[in-house]
Amino acid sequence: MLVVVTYDVNTETGEGKARLRKVAKKCMAYGQRVQNSVFECLLDEAQLVAFQTELVTLINPETDSLRFYKLGNQYKNKINHFGVQLDYPQDEILII
Repeated sequence: MLVVVTYDVNTETGEGKARLRKVAKKCMAYGQRVQNSVFECLLDEAQLVAFQTELVTLINPETDSLRFYKLGNQYKNKINHFGVQLDYPQDEILII
């Protein structure tokens, strides 16, 4: 299923800046960045649970936030994109 992950990490402190880097790095391991703090991830349910658990341990729940939007398997009918698209489709073959 396609899951859209968004985050907002408070970067007013050095610890916050470090958390932001860790959250972004973890998101890159599971999907592709489509906006600064927005990732699209193709995951099964077990991967989603593991991903959520990993991210929740990285943030400070008093100052940061995470959102997960499950778009499901029929996500192509639910997305309208306009403008430059630099990334590759995650669900298609990529030849390097």
